[in-house]
Amino acid sequence: MLQLTTLHCVWPVALPKATAAVEGMVAIKEKVLKELTFGARVAEEEASELASYFVETEQWNQVWQDEVDIVYGSKGSGKSAIYATITARESQLFDRNILISPAESPQGSPAFATLDANTIIDEDQFVGLWKLYFLAVIADTFADYDLRSPAARSVVRTLTDAGMVPGRNVSLRQKLANAADYVRRMFSEIEPSVSVAGVVDVSTRIRFTEPDNTQRSNGAVYVDDLLDTAGRALEGEGLKLWLLLDRLDVAFAGKPNLERQALRALFKVYLDIRSIDRIRLKIFLRSDIWKAITAGGFREASHIARELTLSWGRAALLQLVTQRMVRNKALRDFYGVPYEDVASVAGQEDLFQRVYPEQVENGPNKPKTFDWCLTRTSDGTKRTAPRELIHLLTEARGVQLRRQEVGEDEPAGEALFDGSSLKGALPAVSETRLNKTLYAEHPDLKQYMLALEGHKTNHSIQSLAAIWEVPPDEAKAAALRLVDIGFFERRAQMQFWVPFLYRPALNLVQGSAEGINSSGDTPPALAGEDSPADKD
Repeated sequence: MLQLTTLHCVWPVALPKATAAVEGMVAIKEKVLKELTFGARVAEEEASELASYFVETEQWNQVWQDEVDIVYGSKGSGKSAIYATITARESQLFDRNILISPAESPQGSPAFATLDANTIIDEDQFVGLWKLYFLAVIADTFADYDLRSPAARSVVRTLTDAGMVPGRNVSLRQKLANAADYVRRMFSEIEPSVSVAGVVDVSTRIRFTEPDNTQRSNGAVYVDDLLDTAGRALEGEGLKLWLLLDRLDVAFAGKPNLERQALRALFKVYLDIRSIDRIRLKIFLRSDIWKAITAGGFREASHIARELTLSWGRAALLQLVTQRMVRNKALRDFYGVPYEDVASVAGQEDLFQRVYPEQVENGPNKPKTFDWCLTRTSDGTKRTAPRELIHLLTEARGVQLRRQEVGEDEPAGEALFDGSSLKGALPAVSETRLNKTLYAEHPDLKQYMLALEGHKTNHSIQSLAAIWEVPPDEAKAAALRLVDIGFFERRAQMQFWVPFLYRPALNLVQGSAEGINSSGDTPPALAGEDSPADKD
């Protein structure tokens, strides 16, 4: 009896202490989770914040050190993040005697979105338009920085006479409209307008072909000479100028023929002015658009050397995620992790494993959580873009908070997340990627993707032909196009596999369509087929 009484006395004292400790931990973790942010999916939405956690990769350094002019990458790969960080560090570039001028609107409606197929007829006219437009942007930069050398004054005066610079701080859209109007007028005339005195009309004196001696004596100016003069003006001041071009996919959205003409002309202009060391075009372009505009041949492509294609390996993505995590003060304090602790790969792995569970799905053949995240956000190219990974982790935060609000169990130990929250986040990522990227940018292929809803994840030409109700040759052509945009992963024996990224949005059923030997010539785990480790 004495022993029972003792026990009875101990529990009322000990239990509240334990409960209080648990409740205190729950409250702290909930506070950390509520304050946790990974930043916006899209760089344009957080330009002012991006600099605080931007990861300076070797690829970034190549652009920053002026070793690269053309940056290719898939959507969400970080092109706009590099662009935004360059513009945010304008003062640092100025200290290096480098001026920057956006030649396309970083936000809002792009200047080139106002062009239509009737504005400019062919690539030659587009070449003239790009050169004249760039000159208008350059002249505005000269005015902004008060460059008054004879060369600078000559450029501004010539463009003003031609109606290109009606005033300082004219919008890019208006600059483009002025340039397009001038190009239309010039290409509609065999000779420039001539006054009664035999002098070239100043409003049409910029020429897009080399003027002869008579034309020059009458005041005609070759557009390439005007660009050279702009380069000399910068050289005289000891300056360089970077003209930045991003969001070109948005500028010509829904106008594939116009896009092809305009961008092929842009790269011709890039090559024409690359000898002007003081003027650099910095072009950020989606890889699939570059592939489309060069399909069928593009001789100039072989001459482009200062280029790179953005790619993100596992280490770079882990660094990206953990850099964004430690930016949150509440998380740093809770885990006792200073910034410098995530400088190493070991530190990054340790932090991620403390915040998230070891595995999303338990089992000896199941991947670790970070690798699970990568496989669920990679497309048919087997590459993960930062945008989808950040979206997954952001959505998981929302799912975790909602689960806790309705009284579901807390994650074990010091972890903020459990596996169910990560799995619950995937449908939103899948829907966004499918609707806002693939459907929006490839509307002609939408019908093929939609038709697969509710079907299996692995297909042959025959199964696709049956689903799409088209001949096998047509099914093959469509399937290969879906491979190009990353919806399908092409595998051995002309099989086509839908990555995990797109499965939730289409309610796909894991497995192979009827009649497919999924084993092929290679064991599934090696071929990349759904192996036990991949299964949901």
